[in-house]
Amino acid sequence: MSSSPTLNAGPAPVFYDNGDHHPQQGTLLGFWLYLMSDCLIFAVLFAVYAVLGRSYAAGPSGADLFDLPVVALNTALLLFSSITYGFAMIAMQHGKKNAVLTWLAITGLLGMGFLTLEMTEFAHLIHEGAGPQRSAFLSAFFTLVGTHGLHVGFGTLWLMTLMVQVQKLGLIPANKRRLMCLSMFWHFLDVVWIGVFTFVYLMGVLP
Repeated sequence: MSSSPTLNAGPAPVFYDNGDHHPQQGTLLGFWLYLMSDCLIFAVLFAVYAVLGRSYAAGPSGADLFDLPVVALNTALLLFSSITYGFAMIAMQHGKKNAVLTWLAITGLLGMGFLTLEMTEFAHLIHEGAGPQRSAFLSAFFTLVGTHGLHVGFGTLWLMTLMVQVQKLGLIPANKRRLMCLSMFWHFLDVVWIGVFTFVYLMGVLP
């Protein structure tokens, strides 16, 4: 009785990771969804300001309160911080850890400069009796600009945390993902601020 031929199955198949399930894609998608929710928040705040922005209640208007040269300086700080963060991302792509840390530090300093000027403006307005309770216009102003400032403050803390992680662990894939997410967040805040500068400050000084 002849034995059945032995089938040579050959080596076990090897499955290669083509990157379709790489965690970076899920992380970035989730962060895009978060940014879209933030867009809705700011859209509502802009809409509220559009309705209440001329309700002065016999109090001061934007033309009476806003110091455009200072606001322009603040805008320049935030815009330059986006440029320096872009340099950090370029350095990341080339694997230059020290350059990434340097550009992140400059970005953080610019962000803190922006926050300092904004808090100084708020303190001056409150000292002059133009706090958020003075009129609907000022309530809407403090809410919109303050919400943006809180985002910048959170972004600055996130940036400093990432600097510590990059210093300790280097440009590992997880840190690169985090840097990319913060990049989207930081540039998003820049876009929102351009809207604030135009819609609130520039239009606010018009009669």
